[in-house]
Amino acid sequence: MGGAQKTVLITGASRGIGFEIARQYAADGYRVLTLSSKEWTREELKPARHFGVDLADTAAVDETADALAEERVDVLVNNAGINKIAPFAEIDPAEFRRVQDVNVYAPFRFSQAVIPNMLENGWGRIVNISSIWGMRSKEFRASYSTSKFAIDGMTAAIAVEHSQHDILANSVAPGFIDTEMTRGLLSSSQIDALLSRVPARRLGNVQEVAAFVKWLGSDANTFITGQNIPVDGGFTRA
Repeated sequence: MGGAQKTVLITGASRGIGFEIARQYAADGYRVLTLSSKEWTREELKPARHFGVDLADTAAVDETADALAEERVDVLVNNAGINKIAPFAEIDPAEFRRVQDVNVYAPFRFSQAVIPNMLENGWGRIVNISSIWGMRSKEFRASYSTSKFAIDGMTAAIAVEHSQHDILANSVAPGFIDTEMTRGLLSSSQIDALLSRVPARRLGNVQEVAAFVKWLGSDANTFITGQNIPVDGGFTRA
């Protein structure tokens, strides 16, 4: 990485895609800040600073956003998110609001916090992790799809307003990725059934998603902005 060391913040960084994104940025010499709901326990990576924040607590999110404004973040990756599956008519309104607080409000506030420094520097990158369920939907995914369609809209708005200042904002929409969460939620037979609908005929891996996220959030990306790009083995095109 040429020039002065850049600072990147990754939310939801304690496992899965988020941890791999943090690991890849660290390997490239970035100053890495991490955020998750718990204290940092991963020995494989020592972030420059870790924020332990419950993203459903909007007051804590606001307080963290104030702290982030002092960190002079160059690259923001809003990866943290939660899902709640339920039939539409049975969704608990409190649970619906919780999903929106974590998946939309927190990225909104963190983006607000870091953009002034990006404007001052004349450079910045924001990558929001969406989902294939933010490009199409599925039964029982109303809370989650609402939040992921919303993050796509916010990404586009940030890009339209700030790309002229070389602050590029994009969303990445992972498909079926081989993570602990995927393996915990789905049986082998359920995974096999899903893969019959994926043109690549396999699960993606966290390294593939993280590498693309890191590229979008780097100097190498000079002109891609305002997009919601699937990393899904062709699922959304089949």
